[in-house]
Order: sequence, then structure tokens, then C-alpha cells
Amino acid sequence: MKTAVYTMLALAIASLGSGCVNLERSRDIGNPNVSGRTLALQVCSSCHGVDGNSTSPAFPKLAGQQEAYLVAQLKFFRGHNRIDPAGSEYMWGITRKLTDEQIEGLARYFSQQKDAPNVAGDPATVAAGKAIFENGIPDKGVAACAGCHGAMGMGKDTFPRLAGQHANYMMKQLHILSETNQRPAGAMMKPLVHGLTSADLVAVTTYLQGVSPN
Repeated sequence: MKTAVYTMLALAIASLGSGCVNLERSRDIGNPNVSGRTLALQVCSSCHGVDGNSTSPAFPKLAGQQEAYLVAQLKFFRGHNRIDPAGSEYMWGITRKLTDEQIEGLARYFSQQKDAPNVAGDPATVAAGKAIFENGIPDKGVAACAGCHGAMGMGKDTFPRLAGQHANYMMKQLHILSETNQRPAGAMMKPLVHGLTSADLVAVTTYLQGVSPN
């Protein structure tokens, strides 16, 4: 009799426990049954915003970013192939147990969000940045950024969207690409960035921050 009671009690407790599991609101990044979209809303939104429009330039805007680029970067973090300090500090742990399906779901979700425009910068600085982005600086061997990132900075495939990104974040990444080997996949950027002065970098990133073609 007692055994039957204990069995019924155990089943009831198990039933209650299973009823409390809500995969649509789960923050369990180690659970492969939690979708990428759910992780985007419940975990990634803390830094990047629910719609991918982060308010702090410490965290990149993901809204409207190229899906293929996001997939590649998440896999780089998961495999410890991207070691820039701020990125690895946050992202290695988060991506460690992500499945390919979750990564694809995360990338799909953020790529479909609408970019919220940033404030435009000083007109003269914006004009100088636009000229560099569209034409490069031939005398210094600097190619036009638009050649890979698109005429409006929207990116293509694994070339990231830069339009609307935080200027401070882009500046930090350009220094990492220029001065370190912490982002091996971006090695092709090193010689290009070396040809830009500090004023050039400010101009380009200021211009791109204000572009929002969606």
C-alpha cells in the first residue's frame, strides 16, 4: 500500500515538474530543445536588445545583420576561433553548448529584425567617410569598403552589414583587425585598415553609423 502511495506521489511530482517546463521562455542555453529564437529573446536580448538594437556601443547591433555572417561568427566563438577579449569574455560561454540548429535560429531571428536608426554625425565628417567608403583611397592602396560590404553597407553573405552599426563598436573592431590576430577570418582587413588614419577611421564609422537603408 505504501509503495503504491509513494509511486503515485512521485508521478504527481514529476507531472508538476514537467508542467513547469516552458521551452518558449527557457534561458537554458545547454538544452538543445530550446529554439534559437527563444534564446535570442530570453538570453541574447540582455545585451543586444529584444529586436537586436543594442543601446550600448559595447554590444553590436544585430538587427538586419547578414544571416550567414551571424552563423559564422557564432561558430567562431563556439570553436574559440575568435579571441578578441570583449567578444570571447561574453560569447565563449554562451555559445559553448549551442547546436548548429540553435545557431541558425539565432541568426535567422536577428537578421529579420529592423534596424533602429542611429543619430547622424557631423555633416563634414559624414561626407568624408562616405567618400572613403564608396571610393577608397587609391593613393594609399585602400580599396572601397563598398566593394565587399555593399553600396549602402548592407553586407553580403559572410561580409557583415555595417550600416547603422555603433561607430564606437566599429572603431574597436577595426583596431582589432588592424593591430592583432584575434579575428583570423578578418585577416584580409589588416592591410586595408593600415592605410587609414585615425581621422579616416572616425569619418568612415561616423558615416556608417548614420546609414539605415533597411
